[in-house]
Amino acid sequence: MSDKDDSHLAETRVDSQVLVQGGFLQMRRDTVRLPDGALASREYVVHPGAVVVIPLLDDGRVLLERQYRYPVGRVMTEFPAGKLDPGEDPLDCARRELLEETGYTAKQWAHAGALHLAIAYSTEIIHIFFARGLVAGTPRRDQDEFLEVTSATVDELSQACRNGGVTDAKTLTCMLWLQNVQSGNWRLDWRDLEG
Repeated sequence: MSDKDDSHLAETRVDSQVLVQGGFLQMRRDTVRLPDGALASREYVVHPGAVVVIPLLDDGRVLLERQYRYPVGRVMTEFPAGKLDPGEDPLDCARRELLEETGYTAKQWAHAGALHLAIAYSTEIIHIFFARGLVAGTPRRDQDEFLEVTSATVDELSQACRNGGVTDAKTLTCMLWLQNVQSGNWRLDWRDLEG
């Protein structure tokens, strides 16, 4: 699908301004030239990128987190995830976030793919990783990070996705990956990593 010449659909930036500069997010407004030559405005959030980890426990369950997400005003069930530090390799970030948030390390890792979370208004890309050969340890959470680590069978998580108990977009996308990997439709290239 990506082999096509899409130049007839491309928009070209003419001007750009920062509307808000936050701690790690930036809001921008760009003026763009449309394919027909007309000008239009595009407002969007610049995000540093993130990772999400699908941690596979030896008993067939998956490791999950429950945490309060302020923008939506509720506790969400989701896979462990976190934002990239400047210049950080996504795999290094995935390993760091899994350890910091859950206390687990993994002996094997596989990069699954990427997810563009909100293409209409954000640059955010989330790199999806699988982890297995998990070893429990002590979480190293940030001082302002409060969450509960839990686990579920894939069927339980699938049902929670179906009945609205899980509505987090990255976790829903990870379920697509998980189901296709488990069924053998999608293959992963596993790498052995220590610690």
